[in-house]
Amino acid sequence: MEQLNRQTAVRDMTLCAMFTALIIVGAFIRIPIPYVPFTLQLLFTMLAGLLLGKKLGTMSVLLYIILGLIGVPVFTEGGGLMYIFKPSFGYIIGFAVGAYLTGKIAHEVKNPSFGRLLWANIAGLMAVYGFGMVHCFVIMNYYSGAGMTLWNLILYCFLLIVPGDLFLCVVAAILMKRLLPVLHQYR
Repeated sequence: MEQLNRQTAVRDMTLCAMFTALIIVGAFIRIPIPYVPFTLQLLFTMLAGLLLGKKLGTMSVLLYIILGLIGVPVFTEGGGLMYIFKPSFGYIIGFAVGAYLTGKIAHEVKNPSFGRLLWANIAGLMAVYGFGMVHCFVIMNYYSGAGMTLWNLILYCFLLIVPGDLFLCVVAAILMKRLLPVLHQYR
């Protein structure tokens, strides 16, 4: 029994590290947009929640955040503690909350439908946008003094990037639905 617990712990740590690495890779696959670039991080954070569940999925995102804040250049524009003052940092915090929500909603039932998986992803996306947009607005208006109108916030931090992110929600739900039979066999 102890051997099985150790194997499970090693497997969980490996999967957590693998998704942390995927999130890092996703940070560098980007389309530059003012204030907040479009990246594939959302896809990998959603998949972390869907595939690993709320605890491990969130841990993989938190590991990514910790690596970036201690100075490893894993964020889209580098790393370090001062990164919290970047307009896009709220989205990174939102990734952790989003992974948790995605995993929680998806794993409330044993065999989630495509609709449940998609809803889980959209709920996670709403958390990411909620944290991201509020942080961007506060940083731009109260820290940097650059000023950002509500219209610019909606345009650059929502309208320009939400179509791609909704597409990623659908892709993640399709991938998870296809992987579910394999996961049930593996477990």
